[in-house]
Amino acid sequence: MHPMLNTAIKAARRGAAVISRASFDLDLLEVAKKAHNDFVTQVDQAAEAAIIDVLKNAYPDHAILAEESGASANLHDENENVWIIDPIDGTTNFIHGFPQYCVSIALQHRGQITQAVIYDPTRNDLFTASKGAGAYLNEKRIRVSKRVRIADGLIGTGFPFSVTDGPVMDEYIKMFRVMTQNCAGLRRPGSAALDLAYVAAGRLDGFFEKGLKPWDIAAGTLLITESGGIVGNFVGDSDYLYKGDVLAGNPKIFAQLVSLLSPYATK
Repeated sequence: MHPMLNTAIKAARRGAAVISRASFDLDLLEVAKKAHNDFVTQVDQAAEAAIIDVLKNAYPDHAILAEESGASANLHDENENVWIIDPIDGTTNFIHGFPQYCVSIALQHRGQITQAVIYDPTRNDLFTASKGAGAYLNEKRIRVSKRVRIADGLIGTGFPFSVTDGPVMDEYIKMFRVMTQNCAGLRRPGSAALDLAYVAAGRLDGFFEKGLKPWDIAAGTLLITESGGIVGNFVGDSDYLYKGDVLAGNPKIFAQLVSLLSPYATK
């Protein structure tokens, strides 16, 4: 195992320990609202601090891009290594005791994601990947599904939780209609990082969502490419990480997603 991946696993487990302890006393949580339907708790912040502590102890010169604390002071073009962190992807689920959330950690080296960890503490599912070395779930190699027709496919997505603009909501409803009419089932569990991990493991055949952040998708996208899948934006191009519009799936399903959803690509 790559030493940086091993460190990321240690960091993910440290963050997850904070989350798991707090999950037994959800009624005591102090919840703040960052935006409409966008929440943060002291657990998000404590878990993120625990994760960063592990990473910084091992690699003090590396930069950080994290959901709650933002970019570290040394995040600039000259820094070759950037850890991209979401301490709880699925905070709304966590607040409600709905067991679909995870820790997501990725390492970006010279602009490419090279290490990825997604850890689901409710199921003890550890998804890992190193660039060029495959993707794994609990140390067993995983592959994307083999389904070839989107009509037979189970597709993951995310609703626009913070959207209040009418035209944007209308566009999502159009996409949901298109996908519902063309796939076997549409699922919205509430954690984009876990959805992407499920695509990598063949639990979902594809995924689409708009307006995501780098910490939502960095780790999951490496898992998918290392398990034989494809990730792109709504027209199939590769500039998705910092623009946030993402399609993913096995190669056959990905091509069909692009065909169906390219009309809704961000202009």
